[in-house]
Amino acid sequence: MKVYNPTRVRNVVLLGHSGSGKTTLAETMLFEAGAINRRGNIEEKNTVSDYHELEREKEKSIFSSFMNLDWRGHKINLIDTPGTSDYIGEVVGALRVADTAIFTLNAENGVEVATDSLWKYTRKYNVPSMFVVNKLDNERSDFWKAVEEAKEHFGREVTVVQYPFSEGGDFHAIIDVLRMTMYEFPESGGKPDKLPIPDSEKERAARLHQELVEVIAENDETLMDIYFEHGELDEEQMQKGLHLSLVKGNIYPLFCACASRNMGTGRIMGFIDDVAPNPLEANPPKTENGEEFALDPDGKPVIFLFKTHSESHVGDLIYFKVYGGAVSPGMDLVNESNSNSVRLGNLYVTEGQKRIEVPEVNTGDIGAVVKLKDSEVNDTLHEKGHAVKLDPIHFPSTTIRTAVKLTKEGDEDKLGNALHQIHREDPSAVIEHSQELKQILIHGQGEEHLATIEHMLTNRFNLDVEFVTPRIPYRETITSAVKTQYKHKKQSGGAGQYAEVHLLIEPFEEGMPDPSDMKVRKVEEYELPWGGKLVFQNCIVGGVIDNRFMPAIVKGIMEKMESGPMSGCRSRDIRVSVFDGSMHSVDSNEAAFKTAARMAFRDGFMKANPKLMEPMYQIEVTVPSEYMGDVMSDLGTRRGQIQGMDAEGALQKIKAHVPLEELDHYSTRLKSMTQGSATYTREFAHYAPVPFDVQERVVKENLEPEEA
Repeated sequence: MKVYNPTRVRNVVLLGHSGSGKTTLAETMLFEAGAINRRGNIEEKNTVSDYHELEREKEKSIFSSFMNLDWRGHKINLIDTPGTSDYIGEVVGALRVADTAIFTLNAENGVEVATDSLWKYTRKYNVPSMFVVNKLDNERSDFWKAVEEAKEHFGREVTVVQYPFSEGGDFHAIIDVLRMTMYEFPESGGKPDKLPIPDSEKERAARLHQELVEVIAENDETLMDIYFEHGELDEEQMQKGLHLSLVKGNIYPLFCACASRNMGTGRIMGFIDDVAPNPLEANPPKTENGEEFALDPDGKPVIFLFKTHSESHVGDLIYFKVYGGAVSPGMDLVNESNSNSVRLGNLYVTEGQKRIEVPEVNTGDIGAVVKLKDSEVNDTLHEKGHAVKLDPIHFPSTTIRTAVKLTKEGDEDKLGNALHQIHREDPSAVIEHSQELKQILIHGQGEEHLATIEHMLTNRFNLDVEFVTPRIPYRETITSAVKTQYKHKKQSGGAGQYAEVHLLIEPFEEGMPDPSDMKVRKVEEYELPWGGKLVFQNCIVGGVIDNRFMPAIVKGIMEKMESGPMSGCRSRDIRVSVFDGSMHSVDSNEAAFKTAARMAFRDGFMKANPKLMEPMYQIEVTVPSEYMGDVMSDLGTRRGQIQGMDAEGALQKIKAHVPLEELDHYSTRLKSMTQGSATYTREFAHYAPVPFDVQERVVKENLEPEEA
């Protein structure tokens, strides 16, 4: 396998809504370049990229796939990605290492919701972007409508480079306004004939050519001077200007194609070779400290691990991008995350599931290695003594959760290992072993994401599991102050137990005054691991309780707060003052005072008008305006509190606070009522009191009696 100079490498990620033709475009590009001898298709389940069993079953991309091809001496690394928001984790990892993004738009549907969502990530990583309007042979194809939607959603920088001579069943030719040529394709596709632009299209083509020239000239003073002097730019000048504008993000060139009929792909690959940035020209990555990291082909070896995929009988295949020097098998590197020395095994490039061994991977190129010890996604490996850590991939927050349980006992360790492996391969799936809820929780990006994880647990790891409704991490607090006391006394032969405590229990607020009838000797504030505070005040006068028993009193209170008196849920934001009590010279000990404090706190808490609190989440729904009313009404039924609304192009953003309990399956409901056109994000906001009926239900479900 040929080793390429960094200037001859192009790293391209294919993005777009599910069904826009990314996989078919990748397949046709591979075929045109001679990387494969026969084009597969989705229906026959034989494409290079969608090779996983589940992808073939669903006839859609679920995982990112890595391919490479040679087009006229340039190596193009193609990354095909899923077009469903449930698998966004696969996309952001690919974007992290891409130098150019190609968005595919379905000519019939224009800009769809996933495209909008993916666009934000290309802007976040400053990835130069271009568009391909695909499926121009669809009977309801509307190229110009797709162009207008692209400009409306992504800005006037979207600039037409090609447009179809005709659409629908008659699609057979593309007019290129950069080269001012018409490409006419044979019925079977492939290499086109280059023809003059028909008279009927000369005026439109000239106008679009002029728009393209002006956009290019605006971004380069030298080209602007040439344009003013001659009123035109030649093809070489336009190519140079396009390259500069693309890298700066000042232009998003738009092409057209019919990938299924192999029309237009060769010109797109030529544009990638001639205009798209190589890895040395693209926006550099950042270090963990936020500094730019310049790629250096002559420097020390630096590689970044961005994806893990497990193969049966082989082990973990870890994908990496080289950011400095070159790497080869047998090379020893240091993992900056854990300082461990790592030896590289055989190196590969991949074409879907096919691995091709290579002797070396140069700066800017993408490779894969098997069985890399103690290494994970987001790790940076470097030569010893040349420490560097690149900024990690920031995976999106999850939008849905479920609890998983085994249907039979004995496979607990196997389940734990399986979930760990799933997270290694897909860091956007978050696994939580909740001691509080006594459940194993899986946090994902949507119902489909969770269904894929369930399929993997069942079929890949051979586990009998059930997904069940996750519990809610409620909190308890109080709304009024009470004084309470408890005397703990036990005598059963030999040494007994004796402790008496008197407590003042109050709702805690920052800056609240000391109790008016007590002298505070010492104050201790405890930031609770589950949120909120416990403030403990020692107000003992006259030594009725020794200071040595105070830690035991705090411990007893804390134990009861961890399993709250009202419902068993954790308590928070309470101030406790111990102001009186008694002890015995022989029978008092720490265990006795811990028990007395726990029981006194429990009794007092229940008299202090206890209130149950629920987690509230800040959600942001992005939705087309025609569905605004439906979404707002639905949020009302979920006890949502609207915080504001903003317009973002053709879309509306609704911000609201919604209880976590009401967000179960919300992503599915949102897709259903907006025909899949809306998305949402969520993050924890605060705790708020629950309605009385919810409190009654939770207390009834959870409260268990306690013995002293």
